[in-house]
Amino acid sequence: MTEEATTKKTSVEKVIVSDDDIGQRIDNFLIKRFKDLPKSRIYRIIRRGEVRVNSGRIKSSYKIKAGDVLRIPPVTIRSNAGKPSKSYAENILTSILFEDKDLLVIDKPTGVAVHGGSGINFGAIELMRAARPDLYNLSLAHRIDRETSGCLVMTKKRSMLRFLHEKFRTGKIVKNYLALVKGNWQFASNIIDAPLHVQNRENGERHVRVDDAGKASKTKVKLINQYKGFALIRCQPVTGRTHQIRVHLNHIGFPIIGDDRYGVKSQNASKSKKRSRKLYLHAQSLSFSDANDNERIFVAPTPSEFEFFSLK
Repeated sequence: MTEEATTKKTSVEKVIVSDDDIGQRIDNFLIKRFKDLPKSRIYRIIRRGEVRVNSGRIKSSYKIKAGDVLRIPPVTIRSNAGKPSKSYAENILTSILFEDKDLLVIDKPTGVAVHGGSGINFGAIELMRAARPDLYNLSLAHRIDRETSGCLVMTKKRSMLRFLHEKFRTGKIVKNYLALVKGNWQFASNIIDAPLHVQNRENGERHVRVDDAGKASKTKVKLINQYKGFALIRCQPVTGRTHQIRVHLNHIGFPIIGDDRYGVKSQNASKSKKRSRKLYLHAQSLSFSDANDNERIFVAPTPSEFEFFSLK
């Protein structure tokens, strides 16, 4: 699943930045350029003045300007450590829903993190970069939980990344999720309005709870189908808080099937072998207006595990 590590030393480079890099912080520019170099090493060479812009020292917060010439010192890079093998990474290519010169949209499988970290060697973004080395500027436009499947948008250009981040920030991107919950749904449609507060536990794990001291959070919910003891719900988060849908649904007494963090383990769905996923939450669609006011909508097919409940 992983390639063997190799070590190489680069030479001194002088780089004239492209228009797409204008406005980017120098530390983020270097982190993206040297994906295998520890961040601590990147900040060290900036702090020591080994990285120069127009022959002068800069701070890590410096934002690149048009016409800047960067001097990048030689560095020793241990590459491929913990990286997926190409054959393993290429499995992610089957999940591509859409691709053009600016965007790549995938139907992220359940159980795959969006990126590596916290004990995870690699996620969807690393898998795609390994499978498609031509996409060296590929970035995540947003994030979804590891156990959540569905629409995940990546950008090929920093200008598109900035554009989408602004859309997310101003609430101009519409996201729809499907959630399978425990219980007999009591509402045709509803808006869950409950503030959420994020706690960082000692082990680094984030836990969210409803708390008046938290940030305003709203989720639109609507019944799609009622089964025996279970309900299929469409959820549209108006705000974009961590674990928002999971916490909101549990708050009103309808925990998502398989949500061991915010629900109750005993409330999990049938132990049938057909239940091949953990969390029954799926990012079904994402839509927004592009720079030319054309409506862009991306849809990830409903996983077959959700359909199984219609037979119960």
